[in-house]
Amino acid sequence: MTGEPGALSVGAKGFSHAFWWLKGRRILARYAMSVNSDGSGTGICGREVSTLFNPLMNFCIVISLCRRWRTLGNSGVQLLPCLLALSAVPSLAAHKPLVPRPRQIKYGNGRLALKGITISFGSSAAPEDRFAADELASALAEITAESVPVVSSGTAAHGIVFHRSGAVDALPGPDDRTGTDSRESYTLIISNNGAEIRARSSAGVYYAVQTIRQLVEEGAGGSFLPEVVIHDWPALAYRGFMMDTSHGPLPTEDEIKRQINFLARWKANQYYLYSEANIELRGYSLINPGARYTKSQIQRIIDYARERHVDIVPCLELYGHLHDVFRTERYADLAALPHGGEINPRNRQVQSMLQDWVEQLTALFPSPWFHVGMDEPWELEKADSKAAGGVEPETLYIEQLKNITALVREFGKRPMFWADVNSGARIFSRYPELFSQLPKDIIAVPWHYHVLPDYSDFVAPFAQVKVPEVFAPGIWCWDEITPDFIRTFENIDTFLADARKYGTLGMMNTGWADASQVLYRTALPGMAYGAAAAWQTEPMNRARFFTDYAASFYSPPVAAEVAPALEGLAKAQQLIEEILGAETIFRLWDDPLTPERLAHLATQREALRNTRLLAEDAEEHLSRALGLKEDVYSIPSLVVGARMLDYAGMKYIYALEMASYFNTLGSHPSHADVEFYLGRESSARNHGRIMDLMDGVLDLREAYRSAWLSEYTDHRLGSVMARWNAEHEYWRRLQTHLWDVLHGFKDGDTLPTLEELRPHM
Repeated sequence: MTGEPGALSVGAKGFSHAFWWLKGRRILARYAMSVNSDGSGTGICGREVSTLFNPLMNFCIVISLCRRWRTLGNSGVQLLPCLLALSAVPSLAAHKPLVPRPRQIKYGNGRLALKGITISFGSSAAPEDRFAADELASALAEITAESVPVVSSGTAAHGIVFHRSGAVDALPGPDDRTGTDSRESYTLIISNNGAEIRARSSAGVYYAVQTIRQLVEEGAGGSFLPEVVIHDWPALAYRGFMMDTSHGPLPTEDEIKRQINFLARWKANQYYLYSEANIELRGYSLINPGARYTKSQIQRIIDYARERHVDIVPCLELYGHLHDVFRTERYADLAALPHGGEINPRNRQVQSMLQDWVEQLTALFPSPWFHVGMDEPWELEKADSKAAGGVEPETLYIEQLKNITALVREFGKRPMFWADVNSGARIFSRYPELFSQLPKDIIAVPWHYHVLPDYSDFVAPFAQVKVPEVFAPGIWCWDEITPDFIRTFENIDTFLADARKYGTLGMMNTGWADASQVLYRTALPGMAYGAAAAWQTEPMNRARFFTDYAASFYSPPVAAEVAPALEGLAKAQQLIEEILGAETIFRLWDDPLTPERLAHLATQREALRNTRLLAEDAEEHLSRALGLKEDVYSIPSLVVGARMLDYAGMKYIYALEMASYFNTLGSHPSHADVEFYLGRESSARNHGRIMDLMDGVLDLREAYRSAWLSEYTDHRLGSVMARWNAEHEYWRRLQTHLWDVLHGFKDGDTLPTLEELRPHM
């Protein structure tokens, strides 16, 4: 491929095509495009496009050219170049979607067959380069069903050659910046004869590999890579995901590795390990003995992540959220409120303990960043200030923030902290004078998970005092049956757009597990969305995301089932929230037969039915995808989520139906009517509504338990499974109460009310 970057290869016969192509670019630059300094512009197609490689721009070029020539006359001679140029535009729609979308991309009409492909190095290969090559070879071998050799050097035809021009530079530094030649940038050139990856660092090489994995297409002659030139670099230098390992279940070491591997596919470069007190520390064996990671486990996770160019950042709590420590009697008097959750900062023993923790943890985590927590000090006014001798709450807070961040800097780390602006305890909203008192080298992390039209209030104050920030949206799933992707995507997109206006360093997409019941593999699309949104410059295409995500992650037959399933699950979850209100995972276990709930549900019958239809349709798609026997990682938990949504709909529909039977029966029904409505229809030992619910909850319980243990240790499993058992017991008791009525009921007897018969647990 020669000539202008991104231009198609041409021979003598194709010269006129190339001439009109380049002519069109020049005319467009003059007549149709106002180009910005960053290389983008708003063209006649009415959207921002890249000035190189972008197929949308190429289309705009041709249309502009056609319009220009049409004003000069209507002769066929003048129209011919327009038609030739239009015929030369490669169609973006003809190729697989890429997630995240590269900064600059230009397709040609050729293809590089994968049969017999090799991988080699055009520069000295470090272990990181070889890891990337091996990963690509493995991925291509899985597609082609033949081995793909990785050779030490050479530029043989029909091969993929890796070129790294700079140092390995595998992980983000303390103050990275992005740009056309930044650490993570790469250029990928694919032609009929071979492919080249060119990058400054091993990270850039690795991200080019991830793009190649998504580029693979299928044709009559087998698998191939399309002819293309891509130049790509991230919009944000820091693109992280935070996993909560303290509020809910404890992910296994292997599951954390699987999450990291998954995130790397979408070019994330940070993994924040959120820990309140569940990392093994020398001298603190009494803290969370059954729910913590050993230092050797942490080290293995760090090493695994480094191979994939992901930095493991410790995300700790060094002020509040420490109830796991203070519930142990040995440490109870170190809290501001005995057995509470926050330290007494003026206690010297507390400061000694924190110094010990920081010393051990900075030695364990090589990351240049260190998150000290400091969010949600709920006890600050009520207990902390009093325990510290009456110090003003805001003074106590900023004093501890400065002390702990100074300590972190002593150990060579850059500190960051949760900034409660209009979230959590709203410390900075209630005490705005704190903004100007912040150390300038600290990184603020403003966070908010609700959808708002504008998030400027969360980020602008830090920009005004020149304190850098990383913003934190969230995957809305911690208290829900399945993730609310509609809310999640809107939160990420809007927060990201506003944070960029104020020069954000990066994004930390958060994954909380507060209710202890979320199966986090159901949230994988939200993890991918956050990573991709932080990489690409243009806004995410929300309407197409599930389709593009599935096409990028699964084989075509599986993707065809998963994409509509995700669409259905997202709609079903949103609908069940509208019906039941917030925290749907807790609403799943609510008593459905209270008078208040029945009155509300009476207006939601059709919505409940639609929830079930959406969930069942998703389950059907996912079951077909599972039947293809390709993916056993992401799909089984989605099946469980679909079934739980279906159960929620069935439970509340059945509750309405059984309540209506009592209304039909009245106070003094016949024995035959009672036998029919409360016996055969409601409480029959098989094929009745209550038995459906009892069978459903037990079958789901086992599927849920299996899914849980595929992700987590058994920490908190007993507490969670107790909810399933209580749900079954509720329906068993109701069945028993109805049987008691049936066995002695005679014509004309007074029928007990539903309120009298429902279990009161």
